[in-house]
Amino acid sequence: METMCSADIKKRLVIELDEIRYIHSVSTAYTAQCLAMRYDCDLKKAKLAGILHDCAKCMPNDKKLILAENIGLTISSVERKKPDLLHAKLGEYLAKEVYGVNDIEVLNAIRYHTTGRPNMTMLEKIIYLADYIEPERRFHEEITGTRQLAFVDIDRAIEKCTREVLEYLKECKIDIDESSKETYSYYYNIINRIEN
Repeated sequence: METMCSADIKKRLVIELDEIRYIHSVSTAYTAQCLAMRYDCDLKKAKLAGILHDCAKCMPNDKKLILAENIGLTISSVERKKPDLLHAKLGEYLAKEVYGVNDIEVLNAIRYHTTGRPNMTMLEKIIYLADYIEPERRFHEEITGTRQLAFVDIDRAIEKCTREVLEYLKECKIDIDESSKETYSYYYNIINRIEN
Protein backbone atom coordinates (compact mmCIF):
# COMPACT_ATOMS: atom_id res chain seq x y z
CA MET A 1 0.00 0.00 0.00
CA GLU A 2 1.34 3.43 -0.97
CA THR A 3 1.18 6.40 1.36
CA MET A 4 -1.85 8.57 0.62
CA CYS A 5 -1.13 11.95 -0.91
CA SER A 6 -1.32 14.99 1.36
CA ALA A 7 -4.68 16.16 -0.04
CA ASP A 8 -6.29 12.72 0.51
CA ILE A 9 -4.91 12.52 4.05
CA LYS A 10 -6.43 15.91 4.86
CA LYS A 11 -9.79 14.93 3.33
CA ARG A 12 -9.92 11.83 5.50
CA LEU A 13 -8.75 13.62 8.65
CA VAL A 14 -11.48 16.26 8.25
CA ILE A 15 -13.96 13.39 8.63
CA GLU A 16 -12.10 11.45 11.35
CA LEU A 17 -11.19 14.38 13.63
CA ASP A 18 -13.22 17.12 15.24
CA GLU A 19 -12.51 20.67 14.05
CA ILE A 20 -10.20 21.61 16.95
CA ARG A 21 -8.14 18.44 16.57
CA TYR A 22 -7.90 18.88 12.80
CA ILE A 23 -6.65 22.48 13.19
CA HIS A 24 -4.18 21.26 15.81
CA SER A 25 -2.90 18.53 13.44
CA VAL A 26 -2.38 20.96 10.55
CA SER A 27 -0.63 23.39 12.90
CA THR A 28 1.56 20.60 14.30
CA ALA A 29 2.58 19.61 10.75
CA TYR A 30 3.49 23.23 9.99
CA THR A 31 5.50 23.59 13.23
CA ALA A 32 7.21 20.26 12.59
CA GLN A 33 8.34 21.49 9.16
CA CYS A 34 9.72 24.67 10.73
CA LEU A 35 11.67 22.63 13.29
CA ALA A 36 12.82 20.25 10.54
CA MET A 37 14.29 23.19 8.62
CA ARG A 38 16.09 24.36 11.77
CA TYR A 39 17.53 20.91 12.58
CA ASP A 40 18.17 19.71 9.02
CA CYS A 41 15.59 16.92 9.14
CA ASP A 42 13.45 15.60 6.27
CA LEU A 43 10.60 18.11 5.75
CA LYS A 44 8.26 15.62 4.06
CA LYS A 45 8.59 13.14 6.93
CA ALA A 46 8.05 15.93 9.48
CA LYS A 47 4.92 17.10 7.66
CA LEU A 48 3.54 13.55 7.34
CA ALA A 49 4.17 12.61 10.98
CA GLY A 50 2.82 15.98 12.12
CA ILE A 51 -0.44 15.76 10.21
CA LEU A 52 -1.06 12.13 11.26
CA HIS A 53 0.18 12.21 14.86
CA ASP A 54 -3.37 12.45 16.30
CA CYS A 55 -5.20 10.42 13.64
CA ALA A 56 -6.61 8.10 16.36
CA LYS A 57 -7.32 10.83 18.91
CA CYS A 58 -11.06 11.24 18.27
CA MET A 59 -11.82 7.52 18.29
CA PRO A 60 -14.13 6.77 21.27
CA ASN A 61 -12.21 5.37 24.25
CA ASP A 62 -14.09 2.06 24.29
CA LYS A 63 -13.14 1.55 20.62
CA LYS A 64 -9.53 2.46 21.41
CA LEU A 65 -9.38 -0.34 23.97
CA ILE A 66 -11.08 -2.87 21.69
CA LEU A 67 -8.80 -2.05 18.73
CA ALA A 68 -5.69 -2.12 20.93
CA GLU A 69 -6.65 -5.57 22.22
CA ASN A 70 -7.55 -6.83 18.73
CA ILE A 71 -4.19 -5.83 17.25
CA GLY A 72 -2.26 -7.21 20.24
CA LEU A 73 -0.93 -4.00 21.76
CA THR A 74 0.47 -4.17 25.27
CA ILE A 75 -1.83 -2.02 27.38
CA SER A 76 -0.40 -0.59 30.59
CA SER A 77 -2.53 -0.15 33.72
CA VAL A 78 -2.45 3.63 33.17
CA GLU A 79 -3.64 3.20 29.56
CA ARG A 80 -6.42 0.89 30.72
CA LYS A 81 -7.62 3.55 33.18
CA LYS A 82 -7.18 6.34 30.62
CA PRO A 83 -7.60 4.79 27.13
CA ASP A 84 -7.05 8.15 25.47
CA LEU A 85 -3.32 7.54 26.08
CA LEU A 86 -3.53 4.72 23.52
CA HIS A 87 -4.09 7.21 20.70
CA ALA A 88 -0.35 7.46 19.92
CA LYS A 89 0.13 3.69 19.57
CA LEU A 90 -3.12 3.37 17.65
CA GLY A 91 -2.10 6.35 15.53
CA GLU A 92 1.00 4.44 14.49
CA TYR A 93 -1.19 1.47 13.54
CA LEU A 94 -3.71 3.58 11.58
CA ALA A 95 -0.94 5.53 9.85
CA LYS A 96 0.35 2.23 8.50
CA GLU A 97 -2.88 0.34 7.85
CA VAL A 98 -5.19 3.16 6.73
CA TYR A 99 -2.91 5.89 5.41
CA GLY A 100 -0.26 3.59 3.91
CA VAL A 101 2.76 4.92 5.82
CA ASN A 102 5.62 2.42 5.76
CA ASP A 103 8.45 4.67 6.90
CA ILE A 104 9.57 3.43 10.33
CA GLU A 105 10.88 6.88 11.30
CA VAL A 106 7.50 8.47 10.67
CA LEU A 107 5.67 5.63 12.43
CA ASN A 108 7.91 5.88 15.50
CA ALA A 109 7.49 9.67 15.62
CA ILE A 110 3.72 9.14 15.74
CA ARG A 111 3.99 6.38 18.34
CA TYR A 112 6.16 8.38 20.77
CA HIS A 113 4.70 11.86 20.30
CA THR A 114 2.81 11.78 23.62
CA THR A 115 5.28 10.27 26.09
CA GLY A 116 8.53 10.64 24.23
CA ARG A 117 11.23 8.11 24.99
CA PRO A 118 14.90 8.12 25.92
CA ASN A 119 17.30 8.77 23.03
CA MET A 120 14.70 9.90 20.52
CA THR A 121 15.64 10.38 16.87
CA MET A 122 15.57 13.94 15.55
CA LEU A 123 12.22 13.35 13.85
CA GLU A 124 10.75 11.95 17.08
CA LYS A 125 12.00 15.00 18.99
CA ILE A 126 10.52 17.32 16.40
CA ILE A 127 7.04 15.74 16.50
CA TYR A 128 7.10 15.49 20.30
CA LEU A 129 7.83 19.22 20.56
CA ALA A 130 5.71 20.38 17.62
CA ASP A 131 2.67 18.77 19.25
CA TYR A 132 3.33 20.80 22.39
CA ILE A 133 4.39 24.16 20.97
CA GLU A 134 2.28 24.57 17.82
CA PRO A 135 0.69 28.04 17.62
CA GLU A 136 -2.88 26.92 18.38
CA ARG A 137 -1.88 25.52 21.79
CA ARG A 138 -2.85 27.66 24.76
CA PHE A 139 -1.54 25.69 27.76
CA HIS A 140 0.00 28.39 29.92
CA GLU A 141 2.28 31.43 29.83
CA GLU A 142 5.52 29.40 30.01
CA ILE A 143 4.88 27.88 26.58
CA THR A 144 6.32 30.99 24.92
CA GLY A 145 9.71 30.24 26.46
CA THR A 146 9.48 26.61 25.38
CA ARG A 147 8.61 27.68 21.82
CA GLN A 148 11.68 29.89 21.65
CA LEU A 149 13.93 27.28 23.24
CA ALA A 150 12.79 24.62 20.75
CA PHE A 151 14.56 26.51 17.97
CA VAL A 152 17.73 27.05 20.01
CA ASP A 153 18.38 23.78 21.88
CA ILE A 154 16.01 20.90 21.15
CA ASP A 155 17.17 18.68 24.04
CA ARG A 156 16.71 21.48 26.59
CA ALA A 157 13.28 22.16 25.12
CA ILE A 158 12.33 18.49 25.50
CA GLU A 159 13.51 18.47 29.12
CA LYS A 160 11.51 21.66 29.82
CA CYS A 161 8.41 20.46 27.99
CA THR A 162 8.43 17.07 29.74
CA ARG A 163 8.99 18.66 33.15
CA GLU A 164 6.06 21.03 32.59
CA VAL A 165 3.78 18.16 31.55
CA LEU A 166 4.77 16.02 34.56
CA GLU A 167 4.22 18.95 36.95
CA TYR A 168 0.80 19.59 35.42
CA LEU A 169 -0.21 15.91 35.69
CA LYS A 170 0.95 15.74 39.34
CA GLU A 171 -0.92 18.96 40.15
CA CYS A 172 -4.10 17.54 38.60
CA LYS A 173 -3.54 14.15 40.31
CA ILE A 174 -3.53 12.36 36.93
CA ASP A 175 -1.73 9.01 36.62
CA ILE A 176 1.61 9.37 34.85
CA ASP A 177 2.82 6.90 32.25
CA GLU A 178 6.26 5.43 33.08
CA SER A 179 7.51 6.33 29.59
CA SER A 180 7.06 10.03 30.33
CA LYS A 181 9.09 9.69 33.52
CA GLU A 182 11.84 7.85 31.63
CA THR A 183 11.88 10.55 28.94
CA TYR A 184 12.23 13.29 31.52
CA SER A 185 14.98 11.47 33.42
CA TYR A 186 16.96 10.82 30.23
CA TYR A 187 16.86 14.44 28.99
CA TYR A 188 17.36 15.88 32.49
CA ASN A 189 20.56 13.82 32.76
CA ILE A 190 21.75 14.97 29.32
CA ILE A 191 21.28 18.63 30.29
CA ASN A 192 23.04 18.12 33.64
CA ARG A 193 26.01 16.37 31.99
CA ILE A 194 26.38 19.30 29.58
CA GLU A 195 26.20 21.85 32.40
CA ASN A 196 28.68 20.00 34.64
